Amino acid sequence: MAATSRGTTPAPPDVRPRLTVLSGPSGVGKSTVVAHLRKVHPEVWLSVSATTRKPRPGERHGVQYFFVEDEEFDKLIANGELLEWAEFAGNRYGTPRKAVLDRLEAGEPVLLEIDLQGARQVRDSMKEAHLVFLAPPSWDELVRRLTGRGTEAPEVIERRLEAARVELAAETEFDVTLVNTSVEDVSRELLALMLRRPGDQNISG
Repeated sequence: MAATSRGTTPAPPDVRPRLTVLSGPSGVGKSTVVAHLRKVHPEVWLSVSATTRKPRPGERHGVQYFFVEDEEFDKLIANGELLEWAEFAGNRYGTPRKAVLDRLEAGEPVLLEIDLQGARQVRDSMKEAHLVFLAPPSWDELVRRLTGRGTEAPEVIERRLEAARVELAAETEFDVTLVNTSVEDVSRELLALMLRRPGDQNISG
């Protein structure tokens, strides 16, 4: 059962980092937390996904994504080279397995920022992965974030809210929950979790 982690302390530097998966509902601030964490701690390696969509202006192969053709993505799936993959808006996205394993073997902390579907696939394919759920301070705050732009049609907003309800209901599938009340605080807690010994108990309070 998930528990809110507070006041965690990083493990000693000789502790081998583990794969940490960060997930949570749309609008909760996952990308903002990860961007802050990597700005303060650039040693944290964020996995770069492979995708079949075309690069957008300013995007570079191997930086934002590995851009591949459909045939190559098919081969990645067939050969078991993806930890997880999913399809969105006609394009496929997936996490290359070898890059993650190579970084872990080199002793680097590895972070995946993916959706609920991807987190479930990683749990199935890599049992030792540590799943962290990023939760909003409240449902009302999440609604405010999801509807704050005021540019979507009512039916689009309702679909987003319904998806958020489903994602929030999956919280108990995760090892730990962090509540995003402060980007700085939750980034620090996330780093501590990434460096903690697998057998350590979570600290609550």
